[in-house]
Amino acid sequence: MNDIVKILQQNARISNEALGEILGISPEEASDEIQELEDQGIIRGYSVILDEDKYDKSTVHATIELKVTPQRDCGFDDIAKTIMMYDEVESVSLMSSGAYDLAVEVKGSNLKDVAFFVSERLATIDGILSTSTHFILKKYKEKGIFIDGEEPDERGLG
Repeated sequence: MNDIVKILQQNARISNEALGEILGISPEEASDEIQELEDQGIIRGYSVILDEDKYDKSTVHATIELKVTPQRDCGFDDIAKTIMMYDEVESVSLMSSGAYDLAVEVKGSNLKDVAFFVSERLATIDGILSTSTHFILKKYKEKGIFIDGEEPDERGLG
């Protein structure tokens, strides 16, 4: 199953036939293993990695660092669940150390939308002490995929 997960992380659209050929199993076995991973909740979904500059130049991404007061009996979970419900939020992560507790990845249609989201929605949630917003200017690599379309020359690594 580990091998299937690694392959699907690089190419979730690979056919069962190709997957079976790589792993030395039948397409039906590959399909059954994928179904089992989905049923167990190990595979939670599939996504597309976009070159936003080519798709929609107005889209804005930001990372927001939150300093949070943990809640009695649930720690950071309730605040994270509240934040997760907003459409603008792409991911929420609990951090282990540093100046902030939660890292929130958001997407908006422009800078003003993201600023409004931070000031009017996030900052007003009980338990959030402070926010620090970092706008992403350009993505070079995401989930192992080179966004600019050119793989680096590995001969120069070393």
